[in-house]
This record gives sequence, structure tokens and C-alpha cells, in this order.
Amino acid sequence: MAEPHIELRNVYRTVTRQAGTSVRSEILRGVNLNVLKGELITIMGPSGAGKSTLLRLINRLTEADSGTILLDSANIKDYDPRELRRRVGMVFQIPVVFKGSVRDNLAFGTKLWNTDADIEALAAEAAIPGELMDADAAHLSVGEKQRVCIARALANKPEALLLDEPTSALDKASAEKVESLLLRLQSERHLTMLWVTHDQAQARRISRHNYVLEDGKLREEHG
Repeated sequence: MAEPHIELRNVYRTVTRQAGTSVRSEILRGVNLNVLKGELITIMGPSGAGKSTLLRLINRLTEADSGTILLDSANIKDYDPRELRRRVGMVFQIPVVFKGSVRDNLAFGTKLWNTDADIEALAAEAAIPGELMDADAAHLSVGEKQRVCIARALANKPEALLLDEPTSALDKASAEKVESLLLRLQSERHLTMLWVTHDQAQARRISRHNYVLEDGKLREEHG
């Protein structure tokens, strides 16, 4: 049997919620998950269930209270955080671009191998038109900004991508383009993907492995 690429073992996470008074809430309670190399899984669940927290734990933007998270059978705490985040990239719901042109944004992501050819190839892979390369990134549409953020994540040559509702802030046409782009990249690069979505139809469309996070527990949805 193949070894999991990403594995969560009995992971717990408690957060403090502010609602007049501080309340400690256990949002992840003994979460277990095995994701194989090149597999795309979706994670659904109600608002506040901890879906984004689960993703952030995997590349250590947040730390688990207990339990173990493994990448290629090694504890993620044994990796340098920068190396871990290069290997496991993240794309957020609301795209944030850096000051400057689209080209500047992509050059920032390719500092380790920054050549014009690399930047052009990255733009082409992320379906960013050539005429946008010297445009001010701040003036792009939300869908265009999301493609820039995806390209920046790809610049680090990741093995896995954590996708936190990457299409939910987009209009229907832009969402379809970004979804198609991510599915193509997943296939061509053989990327492992954990994709959080609130859209059940999207989850079933893009993956055969759909999970639901509710009441701190993660379960696979069948049927």
C-alpha cells in the first residue's frame, strides 16, 4: 500500500473566540487523514468548523495543540518552516497581490531561480495573458489576482497545494476559469491538493474523495 504524502494523526486544535467574553473552543478533535501523492481531496463543512485552521496546520501557519502531522512520513516540525511552505504552498480565498506589476509579483516568487524565461513560463502556465505582465497588479480583477497568487505559489515548485475556497470570492465565469486552471495544474504537475469548498456540487465535480468537517471531526462523505 502506498505511503501517504500528507498524514494527520489524532490532531487537536483549540481556539479562543471573542463574543463579549473569551471562550475556548475545541474546533478539531482527533482529526485523522491520509492523502496520497497526487491525490485531490475536498473538505466541506459549516462556517467556523475549522476548515481553514486544518489547512493552516499543515504548513505551520498555525500549530496543533496535540497530534502529529507528517509530510512524506516525516513530522512537519522537523522541516525548516520555509522549506515546508515551499513544498506545501497555500492559496487563500481572498487574493492578495504585492505592490508593483504582475511581473514583479511573479519575480518575487522566483527569487531562487529568477530569470525572465522562468517568469514568462510561470505566467503561461497560470494562464496570465502577456499583455497583463506589466500591468499594475492592484488594478486587476479579482479573478486575475487569484491567477497571480496561484502562479506565485507555483513558483516555489510545490509538491502540494492547500486551497482555501479559492473560487468562492469570484464571479461564476472567473470561478470556472480558476477551477479549470487548478485541475489542469493538478494533473500536469501531479500535485497533491487539499481543497476547502462550501460548494457541494463543486466538491463532487472535482474529486471522488470528499470529506466533511463538523463538530471537530472529519469524516469521508460517501455516495
